[in-house]
Formats: sequence, C-alpha cells, structure tokens
Amino acid sequence: MIIGIPKEIKSNENRISLTPAGAKELVSRGHIVYVQHNAGINSGFTDKNYIDSGALILSCIEDIYNSSEMIVKVKEPIEEEHSLIKENQIVFTYFHFASDEELTKAMLKSKAICIAYETVKDRSGQLPLLVPMSEVAGKMSVQEGARFLERPQGGKGKLLGGVPGVLPAKVLVLGGGIVGTNAALTAAGTGADVTICDISLNRLRELSEFLPKNVNTLYSSRSNIENELKKTDLVIGAVLIPGAKAPHIVTHDMLSLMEKGSVLVDVAIDQGGAFETSHPTTHDDPIFIVDGIVHYCVANIPGAVPTTSTLALTNATLSYVIKLADNGWQKACQEDQGLNEGLNIIAGKIVYPALKLQYKNL
Repeated sequence: MIIGIPKEIKSNENRISLTPAGAKELVSRGHIVYVQHNAGINSGFTDKNYIDSGALILSCIEDIYNSSEMIVKVKEPIEEEHSLIKENQIVFTYFHFASDEELTKAMLKSKAICIAYETVKDRSGQLPLLVPMSEVAGKMSVQEGARFLERPQGGKGKLLGGVPGVLPAKVLVLGGGIVGTNAALTAAGTGADVTICDISLNRLRELSEFLPKNVNTLYSSRSNIENELKKTDLVIGAVLIPGAKAPHIVTHDMLSLMEKGSVLVDVAIDQGGAFETSHPTTHDDPIFIVDGIVHYCVANIPGAVPTTSTLALTNATLSYVIKLADNGWQKACQEDQGLNEGLNIIAGKIVYPALKLQYKNL
C-alpha cells in the first residue's frame, strides 16, 4: 500500500504521525511511505532520518494526497485539506467529528474512508489510541493551569504547592479516566490539594487505592461540583464520552461561584468542551477570560511537546497502520473488531452509532 504522511498544518501542531522507525517497519513489509518535506522537523526528525528508513520525500502536501492510498495524520484535516482527500482514500487520524459538523459534512462529501483514532478499541474495551495523548494532555493540563494561575498571565497569583506556612492551591479534576488520573497525579506531585470527581463509584474506589493522600475522591453531582467551585483555584475538564460530545459539567452561571483569576483548563475541548463557556483556542492565543475566570482551551495540547507526543503516538498507532496497510481497511476491520469501531464514515455514509444519532439529518 502507498501511505502518505503529510505535514500537519493546524496552528502550532508540531507532531508528525509516524516516526522514522515506524516508516522503516512499513517499508520492510513492502509498503511505500511518502513523507512531506520537513514534516517531522519540529518533532526532531529530519528528512534524512526518513530517507535512511526507506521513506520517500515529497515536496508538497498536494503530492502526498494525490499519491497515497492511505493518509496517516495526527489531527483532523483542516479546511485547506478537505478538497485534497479522494474518494475511497483511507484517512486515519484523530477526527473528533462530534464537535465539528463542517468537518463531518466535508468528509461525507469526499467519500473517503474515515477511521478515527479516538474510537478504536482494544480487547478490553479501552481506547488505546487515546491513551498516550490523554496521558500527555493530563500532565500538561496541570502544567499549563499552574502557569495561568500566575498573576502576569491573568490568574489569581497562587502557587500550586504552596510553601511552608502557606496553604497549597486547590485543584478540581472532573473525570477519572486517563486524562483525569494523570492530571490528579501531576497536581498531587506539586503538593496541591486535589479533588477528583467521577460518576462511577467503582472508578472512584480504584482511584482511592493508588492516588496519593493529598487527592480526595468525590462523586460527580452538580451540588458537589458547585460546592467545590467555591474554593477551587484550578479546574481540569477531563470528561469523555467516546465518539460523542462532552457534557457541560460547569455551566456559565456556575462561574459566579468561583474567585476571579481562577483557571479552567478544558482538555475535553476536542469533543465540544466540559465547560459551557469554552471555545477552542490555539497555542498562539491559548486563553480568554469570561466573568473574571481564565479559560485555557487549546485543542491540541500535546502539540506543544511534539518529540514526546510523536514517539508515544506512533507506539500506539503503528500496529493498526500495519494491519490496514497489509490487509486493506475492509479485511483489517473484519478481523479486528476494535479497529472496526474506528470506522466513522465510509464512502459518504456515517456508520459510527453516536454520530449517526447526532447527525441524523445529514
């Protein structure tokens, strides 16, 4: 199969979807890998690294799309790429269709085979292609939240861990999945006073067994969250409903409960956001302020640490790319039910159940 690796052109998206080692593995199996010129440079990989791995370098993004049977990306195709995607071309990437109707319409029109990282499942029913980036995003959500709590950045001027004689900041994590767990662990590591919420009592029991003593667990109800917001300095939105829009856990009216200069970090923004007042931002312009509350809603948080993120992403995706390349999408998805769960759009038709329900009029 001919596999194309385009340069990501979303704002400040510095990752690449395949490492030179991944390219070498595909080439060794008889596949052709095209990589766009300088696509990996911001992740620490040069064109020579890819050439030495057996890949071929093409100069422009149009050549990548025109020459390839399967496109492997990191982020969803942006508007400039929509017209480049061909009928029956496999596109394997993070799509997050639930929060982007225009992208959904464009991919339906293209009649491509759209396989979304975020809905692929493993044998245990987990989401293996979300895990590495969720781990990165969870850790970074605290790092970025701490930065924007600083007064020069618009925050209230609190240090997460405090110092002897001064109480630490309070951090509220909404969601006990991979993002939330990594956020809680990272925040706890700074010495912050952390509370993590979830609607699953079983998950809360699990978390209570291994999280540090400065992390409290709390059932996620509106009343409990409202009480916590009154005393919280940093809120991490980490809720996830696979393939569907995230629920608004913090509504606009709830912002009035918080102290001015508090920070919301919405890691769920790719799926529509956990906060009603959220809208996507970029690394160039990462925050906005509503009612005195700082909102950080960057839609590709791991793009800020592309070397780590690219290595972690390829570790997770490569086996699936190999299956698709070796067998074609139909056979690969027949043989691997978890990969089949990644099928969101096939040749102009929505096939993923949650999306069919959301976009029933398309």
